[in-house]
Amino acid sequence: MNQIVGYLGPKATFTDLAVTSLFPHSMKKAYATIPACMDAVSSGQVDYAVVPLENAIEGSVNVTLDYLVHECPLPIVAELIVPISQHLLVHPEQLRKAEAIEVIYSHSHAIAQCHKFLHKVYPNAVYETTSSTAAAAKLISEHRLSKGTACIANSLAAKEYNLSVLAENIHDYENNHTKFIVLHRAEEMANLKESNNLKVVNEKTTIMVMLPSDQSGALHQVLSAFAWRKLNLSKIESRPMKTGLGNYFFIIDINQPNDDILLPGAIKEIEALGCSVKTLGSYTSYLLK
Repeated sequence: MNQIVGYLGPKATFTDLAVTSLFPHSMKKAYATIPACMDAVSSGQVDYAVVPLENAIEGSVNVTLDYLVHECPLPIVAELIVPISQHLLVHPEQLRKAEAIEVIYSHSHAIAQCHKFLHKVYPNAVYETTSSTAAAAKLISEHRLSKGTACIANSLAAKEYNLSVLAENIHDYENNHTKFIVLHRAEEMANLKESNNLKVVNEKTTIMVMLPSDQSGALHQVLSAFAWRKLNLSKIESRPMKTGLGNYFFIIDINQPNDDILLPGAIKEIEALGCSVKTLGSYTSYLLK
């Protein structure tokens, strides 16, 4: 039986592209929200979920991070970095009528990624957010709205929903990438092989650290546990614990697989400081070429 992979739908999202690249022979099932994807893995409806975690321009996708920590603690078993190209799409009928664009639909991150272009070309347009870029494309395709409308989405969405490209590559920065994570009920998955479009970047471990509330310099001591072991940290980010003002946990990405000596030693040292540590995953990071 083929594996089933859940992703943030509808068809032709960047998440759909990530799933196709990582699991080219698996069945796919689209979900309307990121939490729904994660719940589907937890309940056994699907084998894996692929969800966005971070964008190079807009930063972390907080709903993914918070739901992973607070509601649905699934192991991260892989990561894929995808280059992002945003286009302004319109219904073909609108292109023929040359209507002025008054309303632009897309995901909030996509709108923010194209701020400079939108401010310069469509300063008076109204921006409406949708659950994904593909959801915006589907809306434009299925509903001939009264005002001049457009959406921001990728070329896959233009093809899937038969839309015309009004402007290509409208994102503000050239080095625009989104990081997707793969979630699974078990802590390990079979290593994916490098292919013509998939490259291994490195091996990573992600942990969550909660500091003791009454100990000054605790974060410095935590970072020192990695520094003297020469463990390279690629990211450290704080998020609220949702238990009151000033209560935070830290997400730390370590460019090191979970080994038998260095990483366990660092974690034991951090725990000895009175911190709480949880490993969210030890996994391979891939880049879509």
